[in-house]
Amino acid sequence: MMTVAIVKRKLKPGKTYEDFRKAWYHTVGFGASTRMYTAINVFDPTEIIVMGFVESEVADFMEGLKIDVNERLENPLDDIIEPDIVRQFGMVVSEDDFSPAGAIEYKDASIENIETNMQQVYNDISKIAKMIETASAERDELKKRNQQLK
Repeated sequence: MMTVAIVKRKLKPGKTYEDFRKAWYHTVGFGASTRMYTAINVFDPTEIIVMGFVESEVADFMEGLKIDVNERLENPLDDIIEPDIVRQFGMVVSEDDFSPAGAIEYKDASIENIETNMQQVYNDISKIAKMIETASAERDELKKRNQQLK
């Protein structure tokens, strides 16, 4: 299973992408195939968009979320980015190559030429959604506790 996270953040005045990258860069790996793509919004260079693609089994997904929660708590971005963050999560259900010139024939959803089992996808996305909600609530609670201790 491959999931994708799209996270949009806005830099605080006077902060740069390089400031963001130094604070955001993960110091602990996820132990699963994880690729992060970072983009700067062409219409608003203060908006940073990170797209993370993670390949893991549903049963192992929560471990990656725990690593990410700990990473953000240990390396906060509060001095670099505005408090409002847009987070979107999804499960990849198809990869399509539209590179060839000319007509392209329709094909059913598939990844690496293996047809996607949509029934399994719908079953898995509810599990993943619950895990993300749990990890988000844990992150928010730990962040709140840390702020109260300061």
